[in-house]
Amino acid sequence: MDDTQSGANAAGYRVLARKYRPRTFPDLIGQEAMVRTLTNAFASGRIAQGFMLTGVRGVGKTTTARLIARALNYGDRPAIDMPDMGPHCEAILESRHMDVIEMDAASNTGVDNMREIIDSVRYAPVQARYKVYIIDEVHMLSKSAFNALLKTLEEPPPHVKFIFATTEINKVPVTILSRCQRFDLKRLDAALLASHYAGIAVKEGVEAEADALAMIARAAEGSVRDGLSLLDQAIAYGEGRVKAADVASMLGLMDRSRIIDLFETVMAGNAKGAIEEIEAQYQGGGDPATILSDLADYVHWVTRLKVVKEGALADSSRTEAEKTRGAEHAQKCGIAHLTRAWSMLLKGIRETELHSDPLMAAEMVLIRLCHAADLPGGEELAKIVKQAQSSERVVPMSARELLRNNSETPVESQGSLAVKPQVAAPTETRAFSSLKDLIALATEKRDIKLKTDLESLIRPIRVAPGQFELALEPGAHAGLANEIGRKLEAFTSMRWIVMVAKDGGDKPVARQRQEAKDNLFMTAREHPDVQAVLKRFPGAEIIDVKLPDDSLPPPNMSESDEEPR
Repeated sequence: MDDTQSGANAAGYRVLARKYRPRTFPDLIGQEAMVRTLTNAFASGRIAQGFMLTGVRGVGKTTTARLIARALNYGDRPAIDMPDMGPHCEAILESRHMDVIEMDAASNTGVDNMREIIDSVRYAPVQARYKVYIIDEVHMLSKSAFNALLKTLEEPPPHVKFIFATTEINKVPVTILSRCQRFDLKRLDAALLASHYAGIAVKEGVEAEADALAMIARAAEGSVRDGLSLLDQAIAYGEGRVKAADVASMLGLMDRSRIIDLFETVMAGNAKGAIEEIEAQYQGGGDPATILSDLADYVHWVTRLKVVKEGALADSSRTEAEKTRGAEHAQKCGIAHLTRAWSMLLKGIRETELHSDPLMAAEMVLIRLCHAADLPGGEELAKIVKQAQSSERVVPMSARELLRNNSETPVESQGSLAVKPQVAAPTETRAFSSLKDLIALATEKRDIKLKTDLESLIRPIRVAPGQFELALEPGAHAGLANEIGRKLEAFTSMRWIVMVAKDGGDKPVARQRQEAKDNLFMTAREHPDVQAVLKRFPGAEIIDVKLPDDSLPPPNMSESDEEPR
């Protein structure tokens, strides 16, 4: 082949994403619900004047819009089943039909662009049955442009149809959405994408390994177009063959078995081995952030195997090593350890992406994971400390030693750090005998200001049905009592007399709550179990103490009457 012929072939090459763009509705993969709805609507003649297509990038929004435009102008009447190419089909699919107007809202955002559409809709189509306006990324239209389009969209001429596409449906005004028939195009799962790419590889005469296609499908993140672009790149990279090793190198991925090895090393608490493994993967071309992402993916996979084993094992996008070794890890690892590793990896991936030296950041993430891999949770830690106290050991132990010495040994907890207070049964009628009743009323009516004022700005003296005696806190405005009275009358449909005393009354509820929490914090710190934990783990601190909402005493209870908690 001479250079001229080679150049002509290169100039005429069509990328896979365009070459295998669906030309009929059966060609759309993973969108069965939408196809069924459109089929029934067209068969019954219940065709909407506007369609809204939404979904992530590359799932086929623009392609679907063109298919709908083709269906509207197909044959003698609109039809979803289009076995043959009609007189308008080719031009519509190639975006060159004069009656199917495609525009990008990103570059046509203003009201003047919408006025052009409004002025042109009155004219009948030149060739086709319907004049169809396809507006891509419609969420980028300005507010005035949306408003200008409203009336025309609601009552368009019978020969006009609108089709909108967007990746950010939340930015489209509800007034537009309510005038359209909405279709949410699904993100495709990796197994379906891998099968689709395998079929395209056969049509292209390309030899492709199943593991390589699975890698591409996972990297596509549900986007058909993204995956086809990667497949195009992989074919060129492998000179006509798509091999797993080449795809991994191209995407900066590592062999899945090495990610599993890294998982085992980390969960065993072997920090030295984890550092050596990630450095080896880095020298082999692996990206540190991608390695951590793959590790997080495997943690999620093991967690799924632990929760829904049979359903997870049916995932054809997973390698045999992931299924076999993953099932073993699901039996050995506890949910608490897996969820902790997941949370730490999510934070660590972000740190690695932002750091100037990604490998350094990734190593620190792995070191944290190794040291936290077998640390017990709070509840388990309390049991371990109790058992250690009962054995009268004095020598301080590390958390790892405590866990090792007490693993698989159930211990019944004889006490707790906090006892949930008894909750009184609700009464059927409201007596309004305490400030607590009034605060509950404000909460029920969703009056946040009244609730805040009752908790922070007044000192309650006496509460009875229709009567409320109080004293004001410094900083409360003079008209607060009248405001409270008006709101109580509106909420209860009874007359309220709000009397203001110069002094007296209990402390404001907000202050009582803070003091109760401070006391609870002090009580928790002095608890023997907490003292034991602080002693065995030097440097540990109590960060917070959760206070149940109903743990406060009634506002008219004095401090001396308050029961200890």
